[in-house]
Amino acid sequence: MASPPPPPCSAGKGETPTPAIGATLTAPRRASDPRSLLPADDFMIVTAALARQHPELGWVAAEQRVVEALKFVAAVAHSAATDLAPSGPVDAGWHALISCTVVYAELCARLGTVVHHHPEVTGAATPAPGWLDRTTAAIEAAGYDIATDLW
Repeated sequence: MASPPPPPCSAGKGETPTPAIGATLTAPRRASDPRSLLPADDFMIVTAALARQHPELGWVAAEQRVVEALKFVAAVAHSAATDLAPSGPVDAGWHALISCTVVYAELCARLGTVVHHHPEVTGAATPAPGWLDRTTAAIEAAGYDIATDLW
């Protein structure tokens, strides 16, 4: 089996965010349900954003990509591993999550760190070989199953 192509984007950790005034933040569970990382309404908002950006996906596929993006962001936040990157389908979910800036800021505050997005730049170095194995291992270490069809 050929190794997958390098991902379009990569991630990095940043500063610990300050919660918004009046925001009620609770620490996310590191468990098998990544949807618990967002309030239900916020999950719907992000999924709707992705479904609007990519109408060819349909609602269920958009939800699946958002779920995987949540796993990815949580794994980056809680892992000491570097050179983690999403697959193309997961990156689409991450972009939708990031585009909902308030939702993303509150998620990062709950995770305790800002997970920065480093977009692909033509001519820039791609993540080191083994990015997929490192990323999926970090997701599993965070307590989540991998949706292999999206990775």
